[in-house]
Amino acid sequence: MPTPATTFKTLRDLLRYAVSRFNQEKLFFGHGSANALDEAAYLLLHSLHLPLDKIDPFMDANLLPHEIDAALRIIERRATDRVPASYITHEAWLGTYNFYVDERVIVPRSFIAELIPEHFSPWVNDPDSISNILELCTGSGCLPIMLADMFQNAHVDAVDISQDALAVAQINVNTYELQDRITLIESDVYNRVPDKKYDLIISNPPYVNSGSMAKLPKEYLHEPQIALAGGNDGMDLVRKIIAGATQRLTEDGILMVEIGNERAFAEAAFPELNLTWVSTSAGDDMVFLIEARDLINFQV
Repeated sequence: MPTPATTFKTLRDLLRYAVSRFNQEKLFFGHGSANALDEAAYLLLHSLHLPLDKIDPFMDANLLPHEIDAALRIIERRATDRVPASYITHEAWLGTYNFYVDERVIVPRSFIAELIPEHFSPWVNDPDSISNILELCTGSGCLPIMLADMFQNAHVDAVDISQDALAVAQINVNTYELQDRITLIESDVYNRVPDKKYDLIISNPPYVNSGSMAKLPKEYLHEPQIALAGGNDGMDLVRKIIAGATQRLTEDGILMVEIGNERAFAEAAFPELNLTWVSTSAGDDMVFLIEARDLINFQV
């Protein structure tokens, strides 16, 4: 690592160096930022306690030696150890929502999050009529918090098998002051879920197939593997989620599941189901929806 005080003076100096280091190490950007420049800017602004959306006014400001030292340590941790930026800053963003994260949960990222502000239109006609939502594999609690915020009359049961993940989710639920609207449940899918019907069942479960798990970039190896691995075809937990939804959805209920790049495996696993593929910013392959009436005769 360079000698800080004699080598760097300004944020511009550090930004150039960070981008060069990240490109040199061929880092993978799949946890929020899309490229080395965005990642470097985010980490440096966070390190310097500056607004994340305003870098230009500070580019040529002289930095103090201890600020440079701290920034260089962060740059090296990201470049050398390949630690995701969110684990370094202990925060992650989904849209306008900010969440606490650490290594007990995967870094929040979900295409379902794009659909929540629109209340899942056109499949949900009356958002005010939604009273019970079940969110499976909750991780950091990001999706139930967004769901509770957008569906004002709903109570959300948020489920995860990991006590560690639920501890992180509790931090975020408390931050958003939604303790009365979100119930965190330690459960293996439906095992300890209340015996009631839900208008919506939402899940971004582990879905990475075994072949892809063996090829994951180093950044993903810092995340809890239980939250990523979906078995040979990525559909192990998805099968349980769909099978259990038949008894958990209201008559007009909807199941929505995110499966990343696994559309081919999903269609092969459930050829008899009418999977409706929902458009997101990544295309029509990431999220599918099933209406309750299409699950009546479904069996695994």
